[in-house]
Order: sequence, then structure tokens, then C-alpha cells
Amino acid sequence: MQQVKEFLEYLNQFLGGSQWFVYLLLGTGLFFTFYLKFPQIRYFKFAVRVVKGKYDKDTDVGDASHFQALSTALSGTVGTGNIAGVALAIHIGGPAALFWMLLTAFLGMTTKFVEVTISHKYRDILPDGSISGGPMYYMKKRLNINLKNGKVIKTGTWLGIFFALATILSSFGTGSLPQINSISNALFATFNVKQIVSGAVLTVLLALVILGGIKRIAKVTSTLVPVMAIFYFLGALFVIATHYDNIVPAFVSIFRDVYTGTAAMGGFMGAGFAFAFNKGVNRGLFSNEAGQGSAPIAHSAARAHEPVSEGLVAILEPFIDTIIICSLTGLVLLASGAWHEKYENQFQQSDMVMLGRVYDDHNPADRAELFKMFNHQETPPLYTGEVHVQDGHITDPLTLLNSQSIAEDVMVTKDGKPYTGSIPVENGVVKIDKAGVVITGKSLLHSAPLTTEAFKQSFLGDYGQYIVSIGLLLFAFSTAISWSYYGGRAMTFLFGTNSVIYYRIFYIVAFFFASFTDTTIVWALSYITIVLMAVPNLFGLLILNREIKGSIKQYWIDFKKEHPGEWTPE
Repeated sequence: MQQVKEFLEYLNQFLGGSQWFVYLLLGTGLFFTFYLKFPQIRYFKFAVRVVKGKYDKDTDVGDASHFQALSTALSGTVGTGNIAGVALAIHIGGPAALFWMLLTAFLGMTTKFVEVTISHKYRDILPDGSISGGPMYYMKKRLNINLKNGKVIKTGTWLGIFFALATILSSFGTGSLPQINSISNALFATFNVKQIVSGAVLTVLLALVILGGIKRIAKVTSTLVPVMAIFYFLGALFVIATHYDNIVPAFVSIFRDVYTGTAAMGGFMGAGFAFAFNKGVNRGLFSNEAGQGSAPIAHSAARAHEPVSEGLVAILEPFIDTIIICSLTGLVLLASGAWHEKYENQFQQSDMVMLGRVYDDHNPADRAELFKMFNHQETPPLYTGEVHVQDGHITDPLTLLNSQSIAEDVMVTKDGKPYTGSIPVENGVVKIDKAGVVITGKSLLHSAPLTTEAFKQSFLGDYGQYIVSIGLLLFAFSTAISWSYYGGRAMTFLFGTNSVIYYRIFYIVAFFFASFTDTTIVWALSYITIVLMAVPNLFGLLILNREIKGSIKQYWIDFKKEHPGEWTPE
């Protein structure tokens, strides 16, 4: 499993972890923002009116209302990225990473607008009257190359097939496996509920929802999304209010080191500009999925007589998901100071690195060397060999890093008792699975555990952790619901409607097993599947830019004819 994880992480270095993907993602959003004259600002107020159903018609065709489609798409994006993803971005890239998340969301509002518009335009009405849409349909219908001799090069068809296959993979890598994994681990940490038990219960609930199709999914998500957003919003405000004197410094820290990187502080070793930029953009995409092509699948099912109105609704998604919810999480982490404090926790093998000498995080030279390591500039000597342990304490002159920080008060136990013996280490990787031991101590935290600690630092005290656990449960479960629909529509595109039931059964089974499997493999897979969907979709949008702009222009012409005297942003 460790080799699989390392291979996936190595592959991701050339995909989502590389600069070219970041530039493609931001560049597409930036291009359409200027090309369409900042639609995320000009059309925002009008989009709110559309989602309220003010311009709906009785003759509109679709399986869900504007609000239900928005809720379904939001339930697919509002998930572990809002709780765990923000914490991971700040843990790795510092406060500046939050700025790049917000910028990604601002540009993503335009990207969502255009990808939903063109996908809704080329959706299919199936023989049973239901709707199937998404980027794979516009690719198939608009990106094939017609030669002068009458022959057709089916470039778009193959792109659509590739996108659909990537969507199916992503439904597991993004929508199902990491969600239940985070839920089960959070419930175990907070309520001591065994992962297999929570996995079994939630699997039954998931089956009851997704086997009912898009109408039941839309009904559940349109109820669940507002409730969970309000619940989390209030909990976050409690923490921020408790640390009201840190609100302004928290905001300053987000913007202060945007172009220089974040200086080291507390247990945090610091992050360079490139690291903060890359992680902020990547976590922003994982949070709101703008450009990935997932949301258009949900919006294609919306009742609308033309596509642009549904594209307008999609503008609201990154705003709610990232600019509001992720910002709240970020302020909680920064205002509370939890992001650079060390806490007692159980170390995971994937988070640990054993260095070949003793380092002191109070020594400026040692901190500088570790800063270069964490920013992938240099690699200090990694230890290989046996680590000797006596009565639970490591006796060799080595340094154990956990979660990119020097571990303190390290204790090694086996069967709940202090361990005496040795632990194999290979190229810095501590093989605790071979030794059968558990390592605990103080270190930085990341992902959901970090957010949990931050929420405990309010007048609610330890009760704050329940907000994170319940919020994570609702967020992640709703994401799994929506992604089952995305994967089902991809199956419909590839193999027809009869294949969907087999996909849903497999989806449900995989959901259960992921509740008690290794988290690192799950997350490593999710990073790759995001890129496999986003790249063909972003290129498709850029190729069809003129058609998209023409459709928007025609929408306003028709709207003014139908609603003379009505206010419009044009």
C-alpha cells in the first residue's frame, strides 16, 4: 500500500501538483472573466433572482428546480474540502494559501458560469424522459472535427469518453471514498464509534437515497445543504467571536505574505510563495470544483427553457462554497492560532519522517534547513536502519518529524503498554505496521483534526469538536450522494441507462469498505482524478469561447424582449 501511495503521489507531481495545471486552471478563469467582462460581479444579483424561480416557465424541461440543482451541485462541493481541505492548505502553505483559495473561487465563479451554460445547452433527454448532461455531451456534439471531404475525426467523442471515465474514477476518488473515510475517522475520534459500524449505518442511508435517482437526491440535498451550512456557520462564528481580538491580524496574515511566502512561526516551519500558491489553488479547486466539470452534470438536470439562466445560478456555487464557508474555516484556524500549535495525537505512518540527526526547531539554522525540505528545495539526510526503543522512548540521536513538524514527547506503545525493541526505518519512512506499534506525541495537525482543535477553542470548549464531527458527517455524506449521480450520468453516456444500477451497487459497496481502509491511498487518488476531469473540460471551454459568448449575448436579447422594462445587468 505504501508503494501504491508513493506512485500516486509521484504521478500527481506531474499533474495537479505541477505549476502547469495551476496556470491552466487560473488562466481559464481569468480569460473568461475578462472576455465576458466580470460576469461574477455584474450578474451576481440577477443570479439570485433566477435561483428564486422568478423567471421560471411552466414549459421548462428538467428533473429539478434551479434551487434543487444548485443544492445538489453544492452538496457535491461542500464536503471534506471545506473542513479538512482548508486546514491542509493552511498547514502546508500558511495563511497565504487561503488567499489563493479565495482567488481561485472568484475566478471559478466565471468558470462555473461558462461550463454549466455550454453543458446545459447540449444535454440529452433520454427515452424515459429523464435528463442526462455534462461536459462529455458538449464534447461529443461540438468538438469533433469535420473535414472538407465529409469525413469526421471524432476528437470530441474520444474526449467525452475520457472525461466520462475520469468522472467515474473521480466519483470514487473525490466523492465517495475520502468522504466516508473522513466521516468514520471523525466519529471514531469524537464519539469512539468504530469505523466499520459508522460505515455500515451510513452505507444503508446512502443506498436509500441514491437508488431513488435524481429526484430523490435533489429532494434530500435541497433540505440537507441549507441546514448543514447554517449549523457550521454558527459554530464558526462562536470561535471567531471568542478570539475577536485576532480577527484583524488573521485577515492581515492572509494577504501579507501572498507574494513572499509565510515566515516561520510557532511549530510551523514556513512556506515559500510557490508552495502556498500551488496548495491554495489546488485546495480551492478541490473545494469548489470550478473547471472540473462535475457541477454541470447536476445543473443539466435543472428545469430551464435555455442554458444561460442555469449558468447564472452556478455563479453562486463557488461564492457559497469557498468564499463564505472556506473563509469561515480559515478564519477559525487563524484567529484561534491552532494552525501553528502542537497537539498530542497519534501519528500516521504517512505523516512521519525520520531524519538522520537531531534537529531543534528553536535553532534558526535547523529551521532554515527544514524550511527547504518542506518546500521541496533540499532533502536533509533521511535515516535508514533500526530505531531502538526503551520503555516507550526512542534512544537513538534522531529526529522524528510528524505532519511537517518536529515531534515532541514521543511515546511508542504496543498493546497499550510502553514498547521496548526496534522499529525498521527505510529512507525516512517509519515502518510502524511491521513493528505493530503505535506512536503518539505532540506535533502539528492537519486536515479535519486541526479544524477540530480550532473549534474547541471557544466558549463551547470540548463541545466544539461535535460541530466539526457533525458538520463533517453532513458535508461529506451529501457529497457522496451527489457524486453517485455524477458517476451514474457518466455511465449513461458510456453504456446506456441500464448500466447505472450496477454502478450504484458497486458505489455503495465501495463506500462501505472505504470507511475502514487506509486514508492516504484514498486522498492520493482523489488528487489525480480531479486533474483527469478538469484538463479536457478546460480545453473544451477555451475552444468554444465564441459560442459561449454568443449564447450569453442572445440570452439578454431574448430576455429584454420577454421582459420589457425589467432590470438587467446588461
